[in-house]
Amino acid sequence: MNALFKALNDPTRRAILELLREQPRTAGEIADYFQFSRPTISHHLDLLRQAELVTSDKQGQFVTYTLNMTVVDELLSWLLQFKPTNESKP
Repeated sequence: MNALFKALNDPTRRAILELLREQPRTAGEIADYFQFSRPTISHHLDLLRQAELVTSDKQGQFVTYTLNMTVVDELLSWLLQFKPTNESKP
């Protein structure tokens, strides 16, 4: 869980997740959206992959990243347990 929160703590990684919400993208396509070097974007993608927020699929020289909805759904379910219910309102 620690890797998950570390990955989500960075605004660049959150922006990458928003891009992947639209559709799977290659590392190069993702890098084109940012002013960072490609190695920096690769580092962000690696942290997202370690946190299992994205999956990667290498096809030839291209690596395509996809949002891992299973982990996102699990995270949302976990977070929703902290939402106050109507019964707990004063």
